[in-house]
This record gives sequence, structure tokens and C-alpha cells, in this order.
Amino acid sequence: MRILSADETRQALPFQPLITALRTAITEYGDGTIICPERLVVPTADQRGTVLSMVACGPDLIAHKLLTIFPENTDLPTLQGQVTCLDAKDGHFLFALDGISATERRTAAISMLGLSCFRPKRLEDILLIGTGAQARVHLEALNEFYPGLSVSIRGRNAQRIMSLIEGPYPALRIQAERDTENQYDAVISVTSSQKILFDRQASPETLVIGVGAYRPDMIEIGPNVVLNSLCVVDDPVGAPHEAGDIIQAEKKWSDVVPLAESLRGKAPLNQPIFFKSVGCAAWDLAACRLALQFLPKFA
Repeated sequence: MRILSADETRQALPFQPLITALRTAITEYGDGTIICPERLVVPTADQRGTVLSMVACGPDLIAHKLLTIFPENTDLPTLQGQVTCLDAKDGHFLFALDGISATERRTAAISMLGLSCFRPKRLEDILLIGTGAQARVHLEALNEFYPGLSVSIRGRNAQRIMSLIEGPYPALRIQAERDTENQYDAVISVTSSQKILFDRQASPETLVIGVGAYRPDMIEIGPNVVLNSLCVVDDPVGAPHEAGDIIQAEKKWSDVVPLAESLRGKAPLNQPIFFKSVGCAAWDLAACRLALQFLPKFA
């Protein structure tokens, strides 16, 4: 079985075709063609780590992602993982992707899909909240799709902010956020925060995308935004158990819309939008479909 390195995984998942693959997977997941149950989350025996198991079964491929999260790691990364791809016809193992690289790229691609689907009238100034790995890969995607965009970075670590400003994103104008009251065309938050980071009055002029709060106890976007916006989620199965921003705001789930509906031409207009991305194995299946086309390159 071919095992792709982190760098090979990134090469096998260029953003534009990845977004196309995700569009197809989102539609198939919405109509039941792809089966994707809620992820399994298991604490380790000593409670120092967490194991996540995520499976998606399509008519062509099966994807299984296994991730470990060990916050106390020093010599090893906090997050480690692998996405294994199998043939859906007979179950034989085909190849494996680096789980962290695959997750980073398909997550950023989902955000780009949200930007294109719910794009405000003007898209010149964006606020990016966070300075970690997801911030870097989101800047990479923005650099490709929105040259000339002004991106303000909000974070607690000045050194990390500077490294993003000086990073390899030549098409972007990046700076540290200076005016916290500035009006942005879009806000993308990519942290693991357990306290509210953005909670201004909801506005149809500002698209808000929440990426980082993937547990009920996590929150990035506050109730002013959530309760006064149309909430759209990428995964309607996982979100009620994982989308901390929506859960803590006590938004009625009957008022939350799946992304698949918007991709069918039902994108709402002229109202505040909060797009919440929690991710699921169906998006890893989309990544596997694309990577399969690149396998001969790595032979």
C-alpha cells in the first residue's frame, strides 16, 4: 500500500480540484450516496490523549481517518494521523495520506467554498483569527484565490503573527489587526478557543466563518452573530454534537441549514450568514478521490 508523506499529500491535493471534489462529495453526502456516521471520539486510558476515528463509505471508495491528540507532547506533534483509502468494491487497501496535511487542506478548501457560496458584495478586507497551522493553510488558499486581498491577523502571539506576515503569500496584503472595531467583509476564525473571540452585531455585509470550535465546550463566535444570522453547517449530522458556537448559543437546529442546500442553488441573499465548518470523513473521501489521480506521480 502506497503511503504518501506530508509533502506528497499536499502535492496531491491542489486547492482548485479539491474544491471541485468537495462539491461532489457534499452533494452525495446530502442525498445519502456517501454514508458517513458521526465520528468516534475515545479518551486514552490515562486521559492524557484522545483518539478520533472517522469513516465514510462511497460507491467507489472507503475513507478511514484515525487521529490522535496528545496536548502534552513535546518531542512529537500534538496531532498525528493518517487517512486510509480502500476500494469500496472489495475492501482492499489502496493508499494512505498524511492525516494532518489532508485535514488542513480539505478544511481550508471548505472555507473557500463557503466564501464563494456566500460571498458578500465586497471582498477586500478579511479578518483571520488564529496563528496556527490552519491559519497558514487558509492564507495559502486565500493567496491562490483572492490576490490583492487585505488580511488582518488577530492572535495572542506577536511572533507567530509576524511569521504569517512574512510568510510565502505574495498575492496578499497581510498585517496585524490594529483596529478591533474595523468592519470586515469576512471573518474566518481557526482556533481551539474556549472563549468568545468575535461577537459583533450580525451584518449581511460581513460573512462569518467558524472553523476551529469542534467540541461543545469550544467557542469562537458569540451569540450576537449566531442567533441573528442564518447558520449554515457543512455536516448536519456532526454539527449538533460538535459545533460549540451554535450549541452554546442555543440556536434551534431546525433553523440551521446544510451546506448541500446552498450548493443546489438555494444560497440565501441579503441576510447575515454564519457558516460553521466542523468537518467529516466524507470530506476525507473527497480528498482520497483526488489523490487517487495523483498516485502515478509518486510511483
